[in-house]
Amino acid sequence: MRVERDRKKKLIVAFHFQLGNKAAWKCDICRKSGLERKRRCGWGEHNAGAADSPIVWGRGRVSLTTCPTSHITGESLALLEEFHVWKLLGAGNVYDLPARLVEAIFVLENELRIERNDGQK
Repeated sequence: MRVERDRKKKLIVAFHFQLGNKAAWKCDICRKSGLERKRRCGWGEHNAGAADSPIVWGRGRVSLTTCPTSHITGESLALLEEFHVWKLLGAGNVYDLPARLVEAIFVLENELRIERNDGQK
């Protein structure tokens, strides 16, 4: 069960990261500035994000104690892209899609609705 929960969180983080300021999270600039230790970059040896670690990145109700760039997986980005295509093409029949993609669509659609509702307040 933990793997699914982690996958869902990574997907939610990817969704919010794409809406936020990504310019501050460029790996080359971060490494040159010596921030990979402070941000607990997952690509280095300093990725231990203990439960009591301070928040490194956050947007809205989503936060991480490690760098979001190294936290987001290729699978999350692919699912996010497929969600955008699905929306762009008119939100077709979910019964024709793989279960993993349908789950991602429901998670992302929920995040999108929350985002829109927060924007209206």
